[in-house]
Amino acid sequence: MKELKKFVMIPVMIGVLALLIQAIDQWLSPIMQPSGNHGFSWICFQSWAVYFFAGGTIKGGIKAFLAYAVGIGASILIMLLGGALTPALAFWGVPVAVGFIAFVAIFLEKIEWLSLIPALFIGAGAFFAFMSYIPGATFTNATITELVYSAIGLLFGFVTVTLRVAYEKRR
Repeated sequence: MKELKKFVMIPVMIGVLALLIQAIDQWLSPIMQPSGNHGFSWICFQSWAVYFFAGGTIKGGIKAFLAYAVGIGASILIMLLGGALTPALAFWGVPVAVGFIAFVAIFLEKIEWLSLIPALFIGAGAFFAFMSYIPGATFTNATITELVYSAIGLLFGFVTVTLRVAYEKRR
């Protein structure tokens, strides 16, 4: 029971951090493009989790942010290439674009700072979701919004590790 009482502060900290992400989103969403959006805390929560599978370190967080940016770039290339190929390949235009860009993206695992391929795919997926389901989304506003919100989530990952380490050292 004594151990449970000590542990309970960690879920409390995580709960407060989650509350803060949602509050930040509610403050930010009215000023983020596109106008009339309903918030993007889901991107924060994704990138917060990515911070942990990136190793829970500052270096991992930077690599995750870079991977998100590369994923966004890959998504834009897929959309442009898919659009260009569709007249000639019909149904296969976008699948060929996805396959080609995914093939090329995997080579990035050989470059240290761009090697976090799972985060690249998560960043790309978030960008596709944004472009597909957010009215008024453009390459520019989707990129800015995703990078701002992913940076917030990664920062919260860093804060989580920092608070937990400090708390556990104290006990």
